[in-house]
Amino acid sequence: MGAARDRVDEKGDANAVTVVLVPFPAQGHVTPMLHLARALAARGVAATVAVPDFIHRRIVKAGGGVELASIPSGIPDGDGADTAPGFATIVQAMERHMPAHLERMLMHDGGLVDGRRAACLVVDVLASWAVPVAARCGVTAVGFWPAMLASYRVVAAIPELIDKGFISEYGIPILANGFNKDQSQVKANIRAEIISLLPAELELSTTYLPWLVGDSVTQKSRFTFWLQTMERAKSLRCILVNSFPGKTTGAVVPDQQHPLQNQQILPVGPLLTNAIHRPKHNNNTNKLQGSPLKTKNTSMSQSDRTCIDWLDQQRPGSVTYVSFGTWVAPIAPAEITELALGLQATGRPFLWVLKDDPSWRAGLPAGYTTESGTVAGGRGRIVTWAPQEDVLAHGAVGCYLTHCGWNSTMEAIRHGVRMLCYPVSGDQFINCAYIVKVWGVGIRLRSTDRGEVEDCVGRIVEGEEGRRLRVKLDELRERVMAGEAVCTAERNIEDFIDGIMYGTERGCTGGLFWD
Repeated sequence: MGAARDRVDEKGDANAVTVVLVPFPAQGHVTPMLHLARALAARGVAATVAVPDFIHRRIVKAGGGVELASIPSGIPDGDGADTAPGFATIVQAMERHMPAHLERMLMHDGGLVDGRRAACLVVDVLASWAVPVAARCGVTAVGFWPAMLASYRVVAAIPELIDKGFISEYGIPILANGFNKDQSQVKANIRAEIISLLPAELELSTTYLPWLVGDSVTQKSRFTFWLQTMERAKSLRCILVNSFPGKTTGAVVPDQQHPLQNQQILPVGPLLTNAIHRPKHNNNTNKLQGSPLKTKNTSMSQSDRTCIDWLDQQRPGSVTYVSFGTWVAPIAPAEITELALGLQATGRPFLWVLKDDPSWRAGLPAGYTTESGTVAGGRGRIVTWAPQEDVLAHGAVGCYLTHCGWNSTMEAIRHGVRMLCYPVSGDQFINCAYIVKVWGVGIRLRSTDRGEVEDCVGRIVEGEEGRRLRVKLDELRERVMAGEAVCTAERNIEDFIDGIMYGTERGCTGGLFWD
């Protein structure tokens, strides 16, 4: 880290340029982009994260020496701080309203942002609307994938899957010749194609393709977005990936032909750990100890910190933490009912993050909670949002029932919390397969039936299976959070900075995105 800063000081031009970063406007994308910006700022590079106004109003400051710029979106603010616009509304704002404002920001005063020249635009792949803006402004664009490289390899294969006739123009698996083609054979062929991109042991079904979200109408409209995204992504010669290197993450590209052959992939993750020291273990809590980078909480929802006081009153390793992220209501009312009763049936304390919204809480049994969020019987607590990093770092938490979002997965690994996996959509199924089948640090919850919940929580919290998971988790945490992965990420970030500042022949510069 010091080497990059020294080189910048010698050149004397660090204050003359800035890197502008453009995330897709959702919590799971904004957070890792801010981590990347902080990693750059910690190495002496000015970083400005450009977000839509409705997000800027919620975060206000990025922290860590990072500037936060607001882009008008045309989306009126919601009634409350936790109200988020829908996917269609966001896409319309990105395509029709925001490009002109970003272009004016990049071209203002000769292309200066806060008095500095924009040297590079780092674009979240799902915010591909910014790629043509960068081209019009003559600014180099670099891609950023905030999740595991394995999921990017699957979505990058979309054009090839269409060309081979495996999926339709709407992303749906195709049954050739109508009724005559054997459906199981078609699915086997598609699965074989996916296996060529990912490890065979994942055993992923074609129903788990990450773009198959929602009903058929929703799938078609969203797949149009994916097609446009991957078409624009072709021009990105370098992709920074929030993933650690190694065959177990899909971060090693095999020698065969693949959709990434013309792109240089730089693993720079897990970004949330870029400043921690080699871990030491606290024998009482089995949690990771170190010196994490202290930065402002970037959650777009207001956290209820009283849950930390509640955790302080629980026995070490006894609490099941339940959270399904922030984007949309994750599961149906009937599933909520069974999950609620299953958590009670465990007889163990639990902390459940559940938005105070009918679409999220429909299905909670009558009288299940008090006004303060305490569950009847006193063993559980429900909050609208929790400071997740602090919760997972708490010694009382022994199990994390998670939707397997990539940020949540990395946070659980960082803090040594075994996972009970209940993926809902998108890349969560791929992440879950790695957690359970490749890394062996969690188990799959097949349904929210109360008996299944009770059984799985018990298996994780106590018994031989839980102990095996803990050993595997400690090994993975050491390798990912403090081993060669961190060194590789730091080297890749340094090489990226070299290219921005000086156009050197190192790393991602050699004839790729600096041509």
